[in-house]
Amino acid sequence: MTIIILPDAQEDLLSLQEYMLDKWDELEWLKAEEEIFEKLQQVDAGSYPGTAVKELASVGIFEYENVFTSHHKLVYRRIGDDVYVYVVAGHRQDFPTLLMKRLLKK
Repeated sequence: MTIIILPDAQEDLLSLQEYMLDKWDELEWLKAEEEIFEKLQQVDAGSYPGTAVKELASVGIFEYENVFTSHHKLVYRRIGDDVYVYVVAGHRQDFPTLLMKRLLKK
């Protein structure tokens, strides 16, 4: 069982870190980061089930799931025993637009 954070999701994390460090203090970012990784570990262990991403489920794509932290939405897909993280979005972000850009990105 492995958690693989894909390059776009890594960029999301860096952008969120930059934003949070600009708006809040380092302690708040560290707390949010810890919460993100704890949630991913729970997903990986199978102790925290996600739900289908509604924007994708509405067109018949159910294999991508999301879970939430207090400030973020994490989109992942389980392939075999591994969890692939596709998106780490802040709750205040326009998620449908972010998802569409991510899907159309080449």
